[in-house]
Amino acid sequence: MRLDKFLAETGRGTRTAVKKLVNAGKVKVNGEVVKDPAAKIDENKDEVSIDGEVIAYADLEYYMLNKPKGVISASRDKKSNTVCVTDLIKEKIRSDLFPVGRLDKDTEGLLIITNDGDLAHRMLSPKKHVDKTYFTELDGTLSKEAAERIMNGVDIGDEKPTLPCNINILSDRTCFITIHEGRYHEIKRMFQTEGLRVTGLKRISMGPISLDPELQSGEYRCLSEAEIELLKNFDKADKN
Repeated sequence: MRLDKFLAETGRGTRTAVKKLVNAGKVKVNGEVVKDPAAKIDENKDEVSIDGEVIAYADLEYYMLNKPKGVISASRDKKSNTVCVTDLIKEKIRSDLFPVGRLDKDTEGLLIITNDGDLAHRMLSPKKHVDKTYFTELDGTLSKEAAERIMNGVDIGDEKPTLPCNINILSDRTCFITIHEGRYHEIKRMFQTEGLRVTGLKRISMGPISLDPELQSGEYRCLSEAEIELLKNFDKADKN
């Protein structure tokens, strides 16, 4: 890998910025100053440092975030200084992390952050119908009859009705709902067909991964090797 590419991918600046660092003699490879931005390095073996700080490298990163309200599901927000979900990952190595899918600004809960584009594509493909379960709070009573109507699919103003879903009523005003799509404000619009307003929404699972109950709002952790394998193979299991 080129030295300037390595530095850019690890968040040390744009290609132009890191080239200036290299040309200024601030970058060392295995203890030796290297002034050629195009110099080839082995990112898995060579030690790269800037002003004595060793730069860690990872090809792929996977995090589980308990997204808080008020944070945008994006890698960066070019229009304002609003905090984005990737800003919360303080120990990230890569500069190209992104959220797998989106949660509305006022929705909280499970969000997977990675730079694995293949995994994200498979998780988000409309053909996969990946299960997503949310804890939902409502401003009124959800009857069994209303839940049945929503579960059978409802017209929310799109070209097609929503796909059948599953609702587990917990109390008069709370439930778990599992959907298989990702339409704009889908859950809110589904309950609106019954005259109900969603007052709280928290995603607790996506595909084979469930939100770690130990994670407080805004906290995150690396996915375990077992969880990564589950994500990479969940659709293969569905085919068997």
